[in-house]
Amino acid sequence: MIRLLAVALIVLLPGFAQAQGIPALTLTETQSGASWSLSLQILVLMTALTVLPSLLLGMTAFTRIIIVLSILRQAMGTQQTPPNQVLIALAMFLTFFVMQPVLTNVYDQALGPALDGSMPQEEALKIAGDIMKGFMIENTRQNDLAMFADLAGDAPYADTEAVPFRVLLPAFMTSELKTAFQIGFLLFLPFLVIDIVIASILMALGMMMVSPVLVALPFKLLLFVLVDGWALTVGSLAAGYGMAAGGAG
Repeated sequence: MIRLLAVALIVLLPGFAQAQGIPALTLTETQSGASWSLSLQILVLMTALTVLPSLLLGMTAFTRIIIVLSILRQAMGTQQTPPNQVLIALAMFLTFFVMQPVLTNVYDQALGPALDGSMPQEEALKIAGDIMKGFMIENTRQNDLAMFADLAGDAPYADTEAVPFRVLLPAFMTSELKTAFQIGFLLFLPFLVIDIVIASILMALGMMMVSPVLVALPFKLLLFVLVDGWALTVGSLAAGYGMAAGGAG
């Protein structure tokens, strides 16, 4: 829905500006260069906003975190508890926590100087891209990176700065998916053991009509609460990005 509204605004904004007598797309030549009209700047801004969800998914820790939390909920057998909104909110805030050192470096070294006018925007964009690239490479498996480089027909890269985003992005997401499923497998095992034990006990007692899932649910919740499962899961996910946590220095 948000994307549809953004597209509608992008499409209707120039027409609305023309109807109000405001030039929608104008380019003004000045001594310092060319400047775009305000309506075109808004158009570019709205277009950039539609790309932000993809950047959040593709360049941060959000993918791994949301998949692990979803698998954990399924392993516990609690259906829609916690609800999707709670899981997404937790994943987003945990993503901001993990990425905070990286984002701080981006602001201090690129965005801040660009806003102050002490650094050209092109240079600031390159520095910000290098910082994000460093985080992504540190959390990408070399075999995944080599696979996509081979698919792209590129030779082995001399250093990390030579890795293009068109190769790094899919390699990073593939690596994150693999790591998330590995963590999910380890989370699933203790709950699976409880299911098997409960099902065996019910079968031995001849209680065939009783649902093992229903009986096992309280024991799963009890185990998860006793071991402080949420703190362990969230803490392990954040600790998995140790390079990001130490990137503020």
